[in-house]
Amino acid sequence: MKLVTIIGARPQFIKAATFSEIFRKENQEVLIHTGQHYDVNMSDVFFDELGIPKPDYNLGVGSGNHGQQTGRMLEKIEHVIMKEKPDGMLVYGDTNSTLAGALAASKLHIPVFHIEAGLRSYNKFMPEEQNRILTDHVSKLLFCPTETAVNNLKKEGIVSGVIHSGDIMYDAVLRNIDISDKLFKNDIWKTSISSKENSKIQYLTEKDYYLSTVHRAENTNDISKLKTIFEAFEYLDKPVLLPLHPRTRKLIDESNITSKNVFIINPVGYLLMLYLTKNASMVITDSGGLQKEAYFLQTPCTTLRDQTEWVETLENEWNVLSKIELDSILKSVLRKQECLKYPQPLLFGDGHAAEHICKAIINGGFNHE
Repeated sequence: MKLVTIIGARPQFIKAATFSEIFRKENQEVLIHTGQHYDVNMSDVFFDELGIPKPDYNLGVGSGNHGQQTGRMLEKIEHVIMKEKPDGMLVYGDTNSTLAGALAASKLHIPVFHIEAGLRSYNKFMPEEQNRILTDHVSKLLFCPTETAVNNLKKEGIVSGVIHSGDIMYDAVLRNIDISDKLFKNDIWKTSISSKENSKIQYLTEKDYYLSTVHRAENTNDISKLKTIFEAFEYLDKPVLLPLHPRTRKLIDESNITSKNVFIINPVGYLLMLYLTKNASMVITDSGGLQKEAYFLQTPCTTLRDQTEWVETLENEWNVLSKIELDSILKSVLRKQECLKYPQPLLFGDGHAAEHICKAIINGGFNHE
């Protein structure tokens, strides 16, 4: 069986590593990297450390506005599909790469299989929300990470081909956390991120720092919001580790935004990010994927957004939403971590989502209607 898989951003590399290892044992997979994340620290490092097969095609699309980027991907993916003649197209998540792959395959009557289907923030101003809705509506098999996602699809009249598979990111965390612990224990994590400009990192201790990521357009395209976030960080009781996307770092430099309580570091690999997440006092993020990883690793989280597609993480305040306002951020981050008293229910599957997905595709996904 021949499957074309589309990847283009960090979370998709991680998911692909988990799925591809199982699928390729008896089937053929053609891997297309769109080039949506093209910085070495945002892309190449994940292939190296997670053992992901090198892409068969790297489209090198790079950055651009949404229409431009998606259009370039759509055109190039279509060429690959026509050349490879696959039995199905696999897409992950909610990026422009996801939508471009789904549209290209659908137009050529290739069955689309969507991993992480059914997520909804109910905020259509988010490009990710538009991408995931459109992708779901052209997909033949929809692999839902949670029961909430199944119900979201049902509300939209999508019931055929819907499978509650569990979350493939949960698989990845379980698969890699022990490796991460062994690699970065005994202060190796500190030497891995220290630099001349951040020499004080060597004095940090586990559970005595906050880990943050800020990359959503709704936050990074509004300089006033970025300034508010950094101002809040300045008032926190612990230093903030902030791996920063090159584009956001450039915006901060150009706007002269600073905070003595923030250690800005380069983007880090998945295994180191797992270690930093597990050992942080709290995660402060606008990333959907990091909200979940914090939850899986039992680290409290504050999400710098008005909504989340991962509503399950809000239970018992493991995750709390915060408006981009100084008082709201401080109140959310400095809350008492009562969640640590509560056991977490298994809401994201049994840790074998990749196996369930692979089996479902092989047993029925390739039958053209």
